[in-house]
Amino acid sequence: MEAAILILALLFVAFVALGVYVSVKVIGAAKRGVERTVTQARRTVEETTLRAKSYGQGGVVGELAQLRLSLRTSMRATQDALHAGAAEDASLSESLGLFQRLSVHGHELDDELKRLEREPDRATVASLLPGLRERMERITRSAESLRWAARDRAQKFADDDLDALSAQIDVEAGALRHWAEPDSADGRPADGETGATATSWPEAGRAAGAAERTRPESSHTPDARGAGTGPGHTVAEQPSAITARDHRQHTTHPWQKTARPETTN
Repeated sequence: MEAAILILALLFVAFVALGVYVSVKVIGAAKRGVERTVTQARRTVEETTLRAKSYGQGGVVGELAQLRLSLRTSMRATQDALHAGAAEDASLSESLGLFQRLSVHGHELDDELKRLEREPDRATVASLLPGLRERMERITRSAESLRWAARDRAQKFADDDLDALSAQIDVEAGALRHWAEPDSADGRPADGETGATATSWPEAGRAAGAAERTRPESSHTPDARGAGTGPGHTVAEQPSAITARDHRQHTTHPWQKTARPETTN
């Protein structure tokens, strides 16, 4: 009984701990989502305000807004490109480290430009604009260098993969079209093939047997086999003529009897 109560207590504590852990995770995820949404909304509002100032106002305020807008646009584009490429290419981790160091200078410049927007002494701000513009161009030029290098690297990998895929497709297409290759140029079957390949082996066997039975025995003589064996000739198996025995070439042996003439009686 005490063991069952102890097991139930442990299960209750485990469920409570699991519930607390899940609640903390859910609350943390919701909080991060809200912060991300708030940050994105604030960024959108700031960029819209800067765009309105750069187009609607002239003078020092308009130039400061233009500098901030160019800086933020370039840095955000570089950040998105590097983060997207780092998910597939681990070699961009060093580039991300360099961008983080560059982002420090970018945030410092953006904060300084933001403070100068509230500066009442416009003449002093106007004197500082050339140096601020040069600093902004250096930062954006470095960011663009990283961004385009990452894009060129991704494009190169995509081109190499496409070339390899095209080569494999060409090989497969050639293998699929192998059946359509024509025979030799003179219309005859290719080497190693004969006209008998179009006939099934039972029919070929019966045809060969019939030809063997109808072949005359005289065609197996040396004279018949030797006839027409030269190049370009075909052996023609024809029955040889039966000729009478030549008595002049007849040889008489001593053990043969002399033929007696028949009587007329």
